[in-house]
Amino acid sequence: MAEMRQLFDDLVRSQIGLWNLADARLREELGTSIGVYDTLRVIAATDPARIQDLADRLLVTVGGMSKAVDRLEARGLCARRANPGDRRSSIIELTPTGKELLAQANTVLDRAFADAVGAALSPAEATELQRSLAKLRGVAVSTPTSARR
Repeated sequence: MAEMRQLFDDLVRSQIGLWNLADARLREELGTSIGVYDTLRVIAATDPARIQDLADRLLVTVGGMSKAVDRLEARGLCARRANPGDRRSSIIELTPTGKELLAQANTVLDRAFADAVGAALSPAEATELQRSLAKLRGVAVSTPTSARR
């Protein structure tokens, strides 16, 4: 059995390294950040995308998510529309500009991660790692929001 503190350290350091690699590539090639990309990706994958839904998916506070959406909206990457099911909230959607940036960023990151992961793992190892991390994420995400603050 793996030593758990070392496993945790390896997971965290790997995540930070890959996050930094992704951020550097996106800044270099598209002039944007991994934080912007991650938020665009989650908006695109969430239907309907309310601030609360996005905050839950990204494991951030509602206030922080609202400010992030404000910044994306100011850049013309997303727009809010009235939520027909709840007048107290809005639905967040990507604009055509946001969709285009997301598509370009996906291409940049597909190359970056293929290079980085491919240098360390075989395709079978990468598939097994993905399965294992999905299981771990399921446990981490099921932790109550109040415990994440």
